[in-house]
Order: sequence, then structure tokens, then C-alpha cells
Amino acid sequence: MAVFRLHGSRVLAVDLAGDAVKAKNGAMVAYDGEMTFKKMTGGGEGLRGMMTRRITGEAMAVMEVKGHGTCYFADRATEINLVRLTGEKLYVEASNLLATEPSLRTGTTFTGLRGASQGNGLFTTTVEGTGQAAIMSDGPAIVLRVSGAYPLVVDPGAYVAHTGQLRQQLQSSVGWRTLMGEGSGESFQIRFEGEGLVYVQPSERNTIGGQL
Repeated sequence: MAVFRLHGSRVLAVDLAGDAVKAKNGAMVAYDGEMTFKKMTGGGEGLRGMMTRRITGEAMAVMEVKGHGTCYFADRATEINLVRLTGEKLYVEASNLLATEPSLRTGTTFTGLRGASQGNGLFTTTVEGTGQAAIMSDGPAIVLRVSGAYPLVVDPGAYVAHTGQLRQQLQSSVGWRTLMGEGSGESFQIRFEGEGLVYVQPSERNTIGGQL
């Protein structure tokens, strides 16, 4: 069984005992022991995954790492967060997914205008099953809980991932103050309602919504 552990906050160490792990292609920075590397394609497994990639264009370059020893992964010195799944589904942008245990399944799902507002397209990556996933953020991510009594509003450029039974709605704050240059500058936000967790980074990507 692959064991995920953080080596600091920007390096993921994965202990392997003959098993395999999936990671972002090119994210290996070091390893000890005996390892083999096999390039794969994200977006889901099998024929369905191939069709999904063709339709959505959500093709995350991943590799399978297998062997005995410890493999270290990192990407552009970004912060790494470990997410433990127990049967639920993780929604994460492909660019923010670093590695997953082999027991987890990956796929894609339609996000509509929410994804377009982030500049990431109309689809996003899903990870589901039981195991750990490592996600990346530009700066230490904060994990915010959403409940029925407390909906959450997030800037599209700061959104990283979410889990749980959440409904998303893209809302606009464009008004006369925004047009006069007196608004907050946040033209669009994502409103989350339901029960779940949202991962937010302390840095904003350039998004379509932020340019309006």
C-alpha cells in the first residue's frame, strides 16, 4: 500500500512497497530504491476515459510510478495538501492535482460557466474512492466548511477544490459602482450551498471573471 506523507509543505513523499501511484507527469524530483515510470493520460480510465478526453479536452498528463522505495514529488514549489477520501468525490482543477493513490478513480465532470470564469474550460477533474490525493495550491490553502446555515462565496481565481454535497452557482456583483471603478474588482464569484468542504488558495489566478 502506498503511503503519502508531506516532507515539509512543498514536497510529497510516497513510500512504495511494490505498488504504484499516479502523479503529475514530470513532478518527480527524487527517489531512492528501484522505480519504474510509465506515462499515462488523465481524464478517466478505459474506453470511457478516452471518449471523455476527446469530447472535453480535459487531458491531464500523468505518470504511473511503481517500485520499492520512496519517491518525492513537487511542482514549482507550490504548497501541497493531502485529502483523504472515504468513498466521496473530490472535484479539483487538473492543474492542481499532484498525485493519487492507485485505489482512487479519476474522471471529468461538466462545470459550465463556473469553469469558464476560472479560465479552466467547461470541465474539471474528479477523484473518487477510498484513499489519499495530493492537491496543490499557490500558498497555504485554507479549508472552509459549508453548511446549510452558512453558504460560502469564493473568488473563482482562488478556488482549488471541493468535496461533499455542494451546489454551485456563479453569481455576478457587477453594478453601477463596479462600472464606475468603485467596486471591489471581484465581478464574479462562486456561491456554494449544501454540506461540504472547499479548498481556497491565498492567491488568485487570472480569470475571465476578474477581467470583466
